[in-house]
Amino acid sequence: MTENTAPPVVDGIEWVRPRPGRRGIRNDVILALVLAVGTAATVVLYRIAGWGEGDAGGDAAPWWGSVIWVAAMTLPLAARRLQPEIVALVASATFIVGGVVPVGDALFSNICLFVAIYTVGAWSRSRRRATIVRGVIVAGMFGWLFWGLVYYSAMQDYLPDFSREGTVSPYLAYGLINVLTNLLYFGGAWYFGDTGYRSARSRAELEQRTAELASERERTRTQAVAIERLRIARELHDVVAHHVSVIGVQAGAARRVLAKDPAAAATALSAIESSARDAVDELHGLLGTLRGDAETGPVAVLDHALGLAGEDGERATTSTSTRGIARLDELVAECDASGLPTTLAIVGEPVPVSAVVDLSAYRIVQEALTNVRKHAGAAATAEVRVRWAGESVEVEVTNSGAVLRATSETATDASSRRLGQVGMRERVAAAGGRLELGPRSRGGYLVRADFPLRRAEEVPA
Repeated sequence: MTENTAPPVVDGIEWVRPRPGRRGIRNDVILALVLAVGTAATVVLYRIAGWGEGDAGGDAAPWWGSVIWVAAMTLPLAARRLQPEIVALVASATFIVGGVVPVGDALFSNICLFVAIYTVGAWSRSRRRATIVRGVIVAGMFGWLFWGLVYYSAMQDYLPDFSREGTVSPYLAYGLINVLTNLLYFGGAWYFGDTGYRSARSRAELEQRTAELASERERTRTQAVAIERLRIARELHDVVAHHVSVIGVQAGAARRVLAKDPAAAATALSAIESSARDAVDELHGLLGTLRGDAETGPVAVLDHALGLAGEDGERATTSTSTRGIARLDELVAECDASGLPTTLAIVGEPVPVSAVVDLSAYRIVQEALTNVRKHAGAAATAEVRVRWAGESVEVEVTNSGAVLRATSETATDASSRRLGQVGMRERVAAAGGRLELGPRSRGGYLVRADFPLRRAEEVPA
């Protein structure tokens, strides 16, 4: 059975089976024509065989009457799925007429009636109407059956071989057989019709759930891509801003001492070369992540977005580098060598942390020191503290430089600072921590991030 499209299935609202498509209607027309040919053939054969006496012994219907009866019994089935109730009522009335005025068929007419009653249960667009129509048909058919059995029980010339004598007479047994046969006949048509309807509804629900899952999968993929783009943008900002600021400071120092102190200028140029190499290495790592994500699915994209997967698809300790809290001393030494006096203090005993916390803490310190070099002035100093507690790890970066307000900064500097702070907030939020940043009362600027070592619940991306 072919349907156009499955309608939405909403809880609490009765599902309505859609109309059949063109292919389904074409199949119904073919079925009606086949049944018409078969019914006409059996009418001819039965009449040739001499069957056709009426229930009361009257003559059989004329040929033209049989033709009309065959058409009324079979051809309406072409519209059985468009108007199932009307077709079933027409088929039932025609069936009774064929029994009262014999037309010479006792085979295909039963098949047609069965198909019509089944179609009401399987294709009616109202369950209440389907129940009422089938109930009326079944009650009418059994009423006709019982009336015939009672009426002919007094006529000895009707089925004379069946005696009417005894508690369970042969005629009574014959009647009970007819009742059981009709119970099976109409019960089967009713049951299989309801089963067909339930099967169609289950199929429609399954198709809807499949479509919803496909839509959700596409939505998840889009969100994963957006998260990955955000992560890469954050990584690019951290990497480029840090290394370019170091290169700028060292280039300025080399320019000032190039004529007076070639050795110091060479040292500054070596630092520039090292920073450039580091920047290129980390940019290569990011590009590798981009290429890797193009060959993996949404799950791998999410792993990369959270910094949990390496370029080989396995879960790694960092996202695009091996940077973490353990390498903050190298970052501090690099800043100190680039002209920003920086110290590192570690309080407490270090413990293993998750990849997200490890990388996020490093990037926040890196971003904070980059901002010190860019905004705090040449005389600024910086201090980095790492505090290990029982349930959390805290990283703090303070400086002694001047605090530049947004009104005194250029538009580019203000936008860069806002972008860096947004990146820090997102990193801390992704790890379930808290971020505090702002000017200090005694001068300078404070960036403090507190990360839980064991998160009580997952934080949504």
